Amino acid sequence: MKRTRVFTGSPWEPVVGYCRAIRVGDRIEVAGTTAMKDGEVVGVGDAYEQTRCILQLIEGALHELGAQMSDVIRTRMFVTDISLWEQYGRAHGEYFRDVQPVATMVEVKALIDPQLLIEIEVEAVVVGE
Repeated sequence: MKRTRVFTGSPWEPVVGYCRAIRVGDRIEVAGTTAMKDGEVVGVGDAYEQTRCILQLIEGALHELGAQMSDVIRTRMFVTDISLWEQYGRAHGEYFRDVQPVATMVEVKALIDPQLLIEIEVEAVVVGE
């Protein structure tokens, strides 16, 4: 089956050996995505803004692969401070209120940069093309 990939141009992609997102058939997997643009953390200290930034990046990757946010069936949120769940959840709800994918939010000890508060990955299925 054909694999179509989306790359961000990050210097870590070839070193670690990954891509931002991949489509195989009707399935799309988006790798853990953080609030990083041009090598800088977006929304330092702001859980809501970081979540919105991440979901915008994920939406862009999905579009490159012929999908929409409405095709998302699962989200996984890895957060460094679970007490901020309402801020993460508010942004998540703005994107997925009508879609209602299954969602997981777990607290982790740390992410790759201490200023990052959340990392999100998603799964999508494109039906009816």
